[in-house]
Amino acid sequence: MGDFMYLNQKDGWIEVICGPMFAGKTEELLRRVKRLEYARKNIVVFKPDIDNRFSENEVVSHNNNRTKSVNIRRAKDIFKFIDDETDVVAIDEVQFLDEEAVRIIDYLASKKIRVIVSGLDKDFRGEPFSFMPKLLSLAEYVTKLTAICVVCGAPATRTQRIVNDKPARYIDPIVLVGASESYEARCRSCHKVYRKPNPYKGQLKWQKTKSIWS
Repeated sequence: MGDFMYLNQKDGWIEVICGPMFAGKTEELLRRVKRLEYARKNIVVFKPDIDNRFSENEVVSHNNNRTKSVNIRRAKDIFKFIDDETDVVAIDEVQFLDEEAVRIIDYLASKKIRVIVSGLDKDFRGEPFSFMPKLLSLAEYVTKLTAICVVCGAPATRTQRIVNDKPARYIDPIVLVGASESYEARCRSCHKVYRKPNPYKGQLKWQKTKSIWS
């Protein structure tokens, strides 16, 4: 999605960059931050303090691009680090914040601040991640990225959690911060969750044998 779409935007707004792990969400967030730095905008970058995989005080992509950031435990901590000179607030891994993040992000946008966030839209179960659906519905601009399925090479829209070389159980905790040793990008067909409830199993009496693309 081109940056030209922002040129005539005078008020604040919300941009959400979402998708599975390894889709380049943080990379895209950093790209937008870098462009705004060139434009001499006053930017404050945040990340939840739970995410310390690569650095304590930086947002770091899997390609090792990085920028300085402020660690916060709660969404309302954002107010401690911004002032009337702040043009842009950027938040990486926003899904790890508390649900008050939605109201605060919406409030910041209403005060003419451009808010850019990146995060997972689905949890390891393949279900909506916490408050992300609310945030997506409030956003003016949504960029949904895909990764590459490590099993079949198709576009990946889901995050596969691996525990002891096996798919994670449905009842496992939602939040477990990890990297390549704990998670993989998977497509819908290759994504597996052990003992995930399926109330509609057996409802379809036929079996599709042809691809919808054939």
